[in-house]
Amino acid sequence: MAPVRPSSLLSLVFIFPLLLTAVVHCKTLKRDVKALNEIKSSLGWRVVYAWVGDDPCGDGDLPPWSGVTCSTQGDYRVVTELEVYAVSIVGPFPTAVTNLLDLTRLDLHNNKLTGPIPPQIGRLRRLKILYDTLPSTNLRWNKLQDVIPPEIGELKGLTHLYLSFNSFKGEIPKELASLPELRYLHLHENRFIGRIPPELGTLQNLRHLDVGNNHLVGTIRELIRIDGCFPVLRNLYLNNNYLTGGIPAQLANLTNLEILYLSYNKMSGIIPSGLAHIPRLTNLYLDHNQFSGRIPDPFYKHPFLKEMYIEGNAFRPGVKPVGIHQVLEVADTEFLF
Repeated sequence: MAPVRPSSLLSLVFIFPLLLTAVVHCKTLKRDVKALNEIKSSLGWRVVYAWVGDDPCGDGDLPPWSGVTCSTQGDYRVVTELEVYAVSIVGPFPTAVTNLLDLTRLDLHNNKLTGPIPPQIGRLRRLKILYDTLPSTNLRWNKLQDVIPPEIGELKGLTHLYLSFNSFKGEIPKELASLPELRYLHLHENRFIGRIPPELGTLQNLRHLDVGNNHLVGTIRELIRIDGCFPVLRNLYLNNNYLTGGIPAQLANLTNLEILYLSYNKMSGIIPSGLAHIPRLTNLYLDHNQFSGRIPDPFYKHPFLKEMYIEGNAFRPGVKPVGIHQVLEVADTEFLF
């Protein structure tokens, strides 16, 4: 083994303190410190008791605030993740969140946030809002209201958007079709009106669309009118709205469909036999509409169809369902892969 030269040891003696000093003196960006302290003052005691000190990223003696994750960028630390959920936060959506320009994860679900999502949300260009280790926006189970700001279409990195179980109203913004990476869109249990934007069909990565339990109108024919729409869609939830018209034969062009949930609308007409040729269709919910006629035989021979609910329609006598009727409760985690 070669002996260590004194000059090398001397270099380490000088270099190591410099490296240590760089780490110790890496400060949190003032913009993020100010924003998090504004959020702290607005969220209430349930969060404040766990957020000790002035620096959300920790100052050496104190750890980072609970639910806050920071990363080093150059000479500063910046806040990249904010996760404060299920702690009964009461009050308006904290606008100061939109000043955390390096934020990639935001999870405020299952609180009691009220008011609108501020239009400044569009400033968070790096937002991926990770949820279950995947980029998403999770604001569900709150009391958010008003319209979804069109600026949400500027969050180009989003893959998952959870806005369910709130009180959003107005129309579903067509700007959501400007999110090229969007895979999962959950908008159920709100107060949306109008038609579902057919522009959503241009989303090349959209696998799951849930707009159930709203006040939406229109027809499926309008929704799928764009050629080549919804190329990878697997789950389509349109239940509990005011949709009319029939099931167009062109719906069979959505060859990746696995779940089609049309229950509790005002749809009518016959069921096209082509629908039975969607190769991976496993769940078909037609109940509580105004469908008539018979169910084509290919549905009963489909190799993967596990459930087909038909009650509450005007089908011919003798038409039978497939599977046992149960309340459809599907966890979000079943759609993550």
